[in-house]
Order: sequence, then structure tokens, then C-alpha cells
Amino acid sequence: MKLTLISTTGHFIATVLFGTFAWVQINDIDPAIYHEPSSLDALLWFSFYLLIAILFVVSVFRTISATILIVALTSCVVEMVITGPGLFQNLFGEENFSMTQVSMTAEDPRVELTREFFGALIAFAAVLYLLIKRRTSANQEPQKSSISAP
Repeated sequence: MKLTLISTTGHFIATVLFGTFAWVQINDIDPAIYHEPSSLDALLWFSFYLLIAILFVVSVFRTISATILIVALTSCVVEMVITGPGLFQNLFGEENFSMTQVSMTAEDPRVELTREFFGALIAFAAVLYLLIKRRTSANQEPQKSSISAP
């Protein structure tokens, strides 16, 4: 996929953004912040964001398979389905809506689930952008004729 300078810059900004999201996941194993932190959960979120950062880097240099992008989109949707009930509870539950609670507790995981939902939503939008960009660039490339010269 051939990118303009602005698009390439945007892809590298997205790489830094999702790389930062991945790095921030390291604090998810801090017991001072999280009640009974899960190393596996932190590793999965770290990998999730790192994969999207890598997709943005790779997309600057080559076309990414639609299958890979669809698998990434599916992962985002699965994560939104898993964390959606926490967002719903945060929006419509008895407690006031909050995304800035200092720590997550087992009794009130809605804040962390809301943050995770929006993280997955941002990732979904980013991967969807890559998929749309892939399809529009494929449509703009000249078609090779299957007719050969004698």
C-alpha cells in the first residue's frame, strides 16, 4: 500500500499511541492499584495493543492480509462483548458514572471494564481504518491485464 507522507506520519503516530497503550498495561499487575491483579490479563492486553501497533508499522511498508485485519477486528468485538456489561452497569447502574476511580476492586470492576471497552473500541476503529485503507488502495491500483502481447 502506497502512503502519502501525511498517512505515513499518522501511521507512526498510531504506532506510538498503541505502543503506549501496551506499555501502560504493565501497571495492571501492580497490587497497589488492582485488587488481585491478573498477570495473564495484563499480558493479553499488552499483546492486544502491541499487535495493533505492529499492524500500523507493517502497513507502512506492505499490504496487510485482509484475513489478519478481520481476525484483529473480531478480537476487538469479542473484547467489547466481554467488557460491555461493565460499561452498561457504569452508565445505567446505581452508582454514578466514573472512569477515574483510583483502583479497581473485585466488588466494583465496572470502571476497569469501561476503560477496557473504550480501549477495544479505539482499537476496533484503528483496525477498521486499516481495512478500509487497504480496500481503497487496492481499488485505486491499476488492474493488470490478463491479455499478453503476441
